[in-house]
Amino acid sequence: MIGYALFETAIGACGVAWGERGVVGLWLPDSGRDSLRRRIARRIPDARELPPTPPIRQAVESIQELFAGRRPDLSSVSLDMTGLADFDRRVYEAARRIPAGDTATYGEIAARIGDRALAREVGQALARNPFPIVVPCHRVLAAGGRNGGFSAPGGVATKLRLLAIEGARAPGIPTLFP
Repeated sequence: MIGYALFETAIGACGVAWGERGVVGLWLPDSGRDSLRRRIARRIPDARELPPTPPIRQAVESIQELFAGRRPDLSSVSLDMTGLADFDRRVYEAARRIPAGDTATYGEIAARIGDRALAREVGQALARNPFPIVVPCHRVLAAGGRNGGFSAPGGVATKLRLLAIEGARAPGIPTLFP
């Protein structure tokens, strides 16, 4: 059985879904809780809204801390990558190693997984990322530090806001925390 819960953060309501093996999906805010529930139901039709388990509650608290400008370690959040392509898994594992406040490029992630020529494919894998924030796709930029894309609600504006909250230093990222 897959459970899910909505939770408040400094940037709005987010959603998390989990199963026996860990988190199966995360959702960033959009136009409200009902919309969030519909997005969860589209991806995981059988998910039921439940109180978070202790490990999921801890993950939620860490995400809330991150959005409040602190830098919790999300590396211990268990992700259930069952059914994901091996390439996507490798991209997500490489992206998870980018600390809050830092960034990497699509090409750097491609090089970390063995072939710098796969930068475009890295971008496509990150666009499919079912675990935003825990797999910090917002920390991955295009060549030369350009913003690149962001498939979450709000697009690049959301990406820049998340990077600013984390205190990242890159072109185009406003400074929220000196």
